[in-house]
Amino acid sequence: MTQSRTHTCNELRLENVGQKVKLVGWMENVREVGSNFAFVVLRDFYGTTQIVVETEEMMRAVKAINKESTISVEGTVRERASKNPKLDTGDIEVVPEKIEVLGRCRYNELPFEINRSRDADEMQRLKYRYLDLRNPAVKKNIILRCNVVSALRQAMTEHGFLEITTPILTASSPEGARDYLVPARKHPGKFYALPQAPQQFKQLLMTSGFDRYFQIAPCFRDEDARGDRSPGEFYQLDMEMAFATQEDVFAVLEDVLPPIFAKFGTYDIASAAPFKRIPYLEAMETYGSDKPDLRIDLKLQDMTALVEGSDFGPFAAGNTVKAIVVENCALTRKQIDKLCADVEVQAGAKPFWFKVDENGELAGGVAKFLADRRDTVVTALGLKPGTLVGVAAGKRDQALKTAGVLRKILGAAVPGHMDKERYEFCWIVDFPMYEIGEESGELEFCHNPFSMPSGGLDVLLKAERGEVDPLTITADQYDLVCNGVELSSGAVRNHDPEIMIKAFEMVRLGEEDVKKKFPAMYNAFCYGAPPHAGIAPGVDRMVMLLAGEDSIREVIPFPMNKNAQDVLMGAPSEVTKKQLDELHIAVVGDTEE
Repeated sequence: MTQSRTHTCNELRLENVGQKVKLVGWMENVREVGSNFAFVVLRDFYGTTQIVVETEEMMRAVKAINKESTISVEGTVRERASKNPKLDTGDIEVVPEKIEVLGRCRYNELPFEINRSRDADEMQRLKYRYLDLRNPAVKKNIILRCNVVSALRQAMTEHGFLEITTPILTASSPEGARDYLVPARKHPGKFYALPQAPQQFKQLLMTSGFDRYFQIAPCFRDEDARGDRSPGEFYQLDMEMAFATQEDVFAVLEDVLPPIFAKFGTYDIASAAPFKRIPYLEAMETYGSDKPDLRIDLKLQDMTALVEGSDFGPFAAGNTVKAIVVENCALTRKQIDKLCADVEVQAGAKPFWFKVDENGELAGGVAKFLADRRDTVVTALGLKPGTLVGVAAGKRDQALKTAGVLRKILGAAVPGHMDKERYEFCWIVDFPMYEIGEESGELEFCHNPFSMPSGGLDVLLKAERGEVDPLTITADQYDLVCNGVELSSGAVRNHDPEIMIKAFEMVRLGEEDVKKKFPAMYNAFCYGAPPHAGIAPGVDRMVMLLAGEDSIREVIPFPMNKNAQDVLMGAPSEVTKKQLDELHIAVVGDTEE
């Protein structure tokens, strides 16, 4: 080790006993035992070493230093009388001959105890993130992130992909989330936008003759935070392949991801290729979600016909009723009610329930509304004594959403129905190309308008002639899901201008609209574009899963808070009038005080 030290704080062992060494790091803790005797814990990036103070001179030096100051320690290594098997350096200690302050901590009190920073208020952690990151448990996630990104880069390069960086300043996108806009000083009244994703650029690379592209791409979206979504910016493993099909994309990721998850994950079991493929409509009907957690063995059963004619309002005609059968359930009434309340908060609708008692009779919850059809319900659902049945009822979309949340919560709450310690991947395929918009009441794109419709131009022409219902058209689009978390959306791209225009005409947009909104891509496709396909798994979400964290902010070095504020740097912040004038911008309306 060079620099100003002979060893790191995780390097010394019994074979170093008797050596003169120099260590540097943060003074983590001091434990005084007597007037001239103390144990000092010295911490650096690599680990900790115990320093034993035994003289009056060294004691005076230590007492004058606040915790978390950076110091250098020169001394002799000796074997510890009382070893600590939990530490890599637990067999030795260093007796100092010289202690020097390198960077003084000027505060007697810290905002939080470093090694317990994760117990502190999140706003405090973000404000003092540089202290939070000194906690080895927090730092570990960032190191994991670095190793995962390195492994992804190596794997993609080995698969013949070129890493190409795409622009950060680009044009505003008319689709997707809100843009972050950047005023153009030399072009008054005009704005750049930070890219929501490199989508158009990577497709343009395919038309340029590049065969396989990837990058660890920064993406910027002005959207609200969630546990698995960071506001502002995030990173994704962006990739695109020319002359490729859905199968080609699947083959690459099914080869790249499982070894990385098995190597770096909290759990060492990851799905092997091929990943399970589930059509979108089947996923919704079976799991109540297009991002199902396959570690849970519970599935939805339709009981709409079973409750026909019931006096219970939510079972009324026209509603969808879904059941989740949970065998060997020992939850109490109080636990079930709490569980249902949690589902209502997440899904926006209340679920129902009933049990099968030890005599095979229906009891509790909505059992009284099923008493007149008890035998039919028991037979149709295959119910056994000791079974809990969760029920979701309402309009189809809401019933499925409620059932999906109920399935997830029941799977985690009832022992024996969730194998937590593994990574289960699946592909969700055959997404609808179109849907009826909630606000417009008219046909709209369901997801990505640039996905190739399954059936190409032919199916669009049939829909135009009324031979095919547009709502039955699926897209060559796919999502990658792991443990109930959507890692990515991808698609076979619509690379043919004629098919693209026809797809947009279905939602009342013509050729001129396409040319105006997407001029570069449309024109490039007119010069002979290869069929191409791609996907972009989220790096932050991957690392969150690998680290076993519930919040994505735990794996980002300097995250924003839930309100998209950087409390460490004070962003967003006001700027001077001179800066605004240079950009030809005036701030109007209310501003935050």
